[in-house]
Amino acid sequence: MAAATMRAAVYHGAKDVRIEERDVPVAGPGQVLVRVTRSGICGTDAGEYQHGPGMFPVHRRHPASGHLGPMVLGHEFIGEVVEHGEGADFLAGRRVATGAGVSCGDCAWCLAGRTNLCARYWTLGLNADGGLAGYAAVPASTCVPIPDGCPDDAAGLAQPLAVGLHAARRADVAPGETVVLVGAGAIGSFILCGVAGVRPERIIALDVDEARLATARALGATETYDVSSRDPVDLVRELTSGEGAPLVIEASGVSGAAQRAVRMTARGGRVLLVGLAHGPQELDLSDVILREVDLRSTVAHVCGEDIPAALHLLTAGGIAEHLLERVIGLDALVPDGLDALVERRSTGKILVDPWH
Repeated sequence: MAAATMRAAVYHGAKDVRIEERDVPVAGPGQVLVRVTRSGICGTDAGEYQHGPGMFPVHRRHPASGHLGPMVLGHEFIGEVVEHGEGADFLAGRRVATGAGVSCGDCAWCLAGRTNLCARYWTLGLNADGGLAGYAAVPASTCVPIPDGCPDDAAGLAQPLAVGLHAARRADVAPGETVVLVGAGAIGSFILCGVAGVRPERIIALDVDEARLATARALGATETYDVSSRDPVDLVRELTSGEGAPLVIEASGVSGAAQRAVRMTARGGRVLLVGLAHGPQELDLSDVILREVDLRSTVAHVCGEDIPAALHLLTAGGIAEHLLERVIGLDALVPDGLDALVERRSTGKILVDPWH
């Protein structure tokens, strides 16, 4: 390695993210050293920046990763392999997307193929140093080669798109049915990509922002509605002849959203809960039981299945241009990235080029 130090975005606490000089990490056994070319930020990063630390192990050591203290952000990143440790067989010069989620491979959940539920799961950039930096040392098991025809700006969306594809699989979207998507923001848009690929008869997207709804239409929503001044439950009932939708995907995470999603759902239908609320929410379970509504949830992705599928879609084209808002430099991370998310000034995905 020619460079001994690198610049990194380091989280110290709420409203305290600093661009610092850090030593370039060393690739240990089973790891590769990646020169990061794109790193994304999301609502989780913004929430920790605004209210945290919650999940970030700044004051409490993470039980699986062992990290304690200020942490390099970035759990959605891609780059080029420059070195590899013992037992890692990626060749130098290979572009890779990392799933960031680290699983043990030995527990019952890993053996069942549900690596996102690993008993010792941890995530780069959420529970240990991540990829909002010049370099990142990552387990080779989390890396997937990027196809030659996929540009960096598109490949940088692979991890969040994988989360959306996993959510769509968890929802068991069926061709010919009606799907309601509540919340067409960042994660909602990525879920929509997965839902649209199954070709349901109707995809009804609800949001309070017209720019997001325009993106939803571009990604395959058949109907979009601004619900900033109308009751979304009444609207969905009206659009479904009073029956409700067979599938409602709740991706907004706002207070009361889970209960509204249940009320939108048809008898015998199902709700997929995606959005994370900042506190407990009330839920009328008697209504869930008496109408036999299935409640499902989703978290993260299965790296070996969802990252390759995401890269395939991104290489095919037609998605990234609707999802990516802009690429910023590392120095602009706080004012043009995290603050933009907190203040809802962003309508699409923001990627960071850590070398600018």
